[in-house]
Amino acid sequence: MQILDARKGIVTPEVKAVAKAEGVPADFVRRKVAAGRIVVMGKGGHALGIGEGLRTKVNANIGMSPDRAKPSEELAKLRAAVKAGADTVMDLSIAGDVDAALAELVRRSPIPVGSVPAYSAVLAGKEKGRGIAELEAEDFIGAVERQMKLGVDFLTIHAAITRRGVELARRRTLKIVSRGGCFLGAWMVRNRKENPYFTEFGYLLEMAKEKDAVISLGDALRPGCLADAGDRAQTLELVVQGKLVKEALRQGVQVICEGPGHMPLGKIGANVRMQKRLCSGVPYYVLGPLVTDIAVGYDHIAAAIGGTVAAAEGADFLCVVTPSEHVALPDAEDVREGVIAARIAAHAADIAKRMDGKRDLEMSKARWALDWRKQFALALDAGKAREYRRKRGGGSGACSMCGKYCAYKIGKGALG
Repeated sequence: MQILDARKGIVTPEVKAVAKAEGVPADFVRRKVAAGRIVVMGKGGHALGIGEGLRTKVNANIGMSPDRAKPSEELAKLRAAVKAGADTVMDLSIAGDVDAALAELVRRSPIPVGSVPAYSAVLAGKEKGRGIAELEAEDFIGAVERQMKLGVDFLTIHAAITRRGVELARRRTLKIVSRGGCFLGAWMVRNRKENPYFTEFGYLLEMAKEKDAVISLGDALRPGCLADAGDRAQTLELVVQGKLVKEALRQGVQVICEGPGHMPLGKIGANVRMQKRLCSGVPYYVLGPLVTDIAVGYDHIAAAIGGTVAAAEGADFLCVVTPSEHVALPDAEDVREGVIAARIAAHAADIAKRMDGKRDLEMSKARWALDWRKQFALALDAGKAREYRRKRGGGSGACSMCGKYCAYKIGKGALG
């Protein structure tokens, strides 16, 4: 167990791998793991660290839907996400053989894999002819057991949505937009019972402890529009998350928290600071935040703007939003574009935190030298940059924007 080993002063191979990848002392990572402020995913020399003092990480979501359930396409999205530089990938499948698809994803993925057990619970019930309201608490818990056995690295568990939170959500413009949160909310309303992930959280921690899996506390009541941002439902869930985090850390289970969905730019900083304060400084995994509701077709840009602000304020983990968000199931190209946008946001935030500016300086030097090969090597998306250069780059050695009037060329002649 990473936390328990860290508290004993043991520097595990995974902690060493994270320290080497991040360029920080191994004992720095160990101390942060012991406090719950860094989580470690993966095994051995390929382990990934997420949290305080490390570079901001990026997760890409993939997964089948009832309208399109082709495992081969999801594997293509996995390859696109990895090639684009995603740090983790999460399966959000809600159609087909979810557990079989997840097992194949775990087998093939070179990066840590996450899952959402509530989806599997609903689909397993459907196969037995039961709707959401007819599921038993054991169905939701059993889905966690199944997916942990598949070897996933982290699991989104919607444990912080309570019956009180569901009632508060009735006042909203968009009620509950989280799919897992909607499933559990509907179940609670129909059965007049409390969320089984909340009531059985202790048992879930026992399972996570045995598998050394990371629990990601799902933001089931995240706002789905600016009008609902920072409301009582979201705030209550955050308070509950904080209590669950404390219990997870007491038990020695690695945990992260999710949030905050759609949120105006001016509220993001306060949200991050409140989350960190209430949730013991554990890694904050932000979905967006989307800073406007009308960027349809460009929601990856809206999310990158919010993600930059959130990460600069202390968020640790960005969830990819694709251009097709709110419109359609993303394809491999959508995933690639979303990952690149999120990586730009993560890198920009790391510069703001004074963690990562060397690559930008090297790019500046390469531009001054008109060294295109080096510029492409340093670019976040070298393929796209090369394609622009190939198609419309010009023949003067500079780019076709200025040609012979290139500022670098003129500057060299005048300034040396």
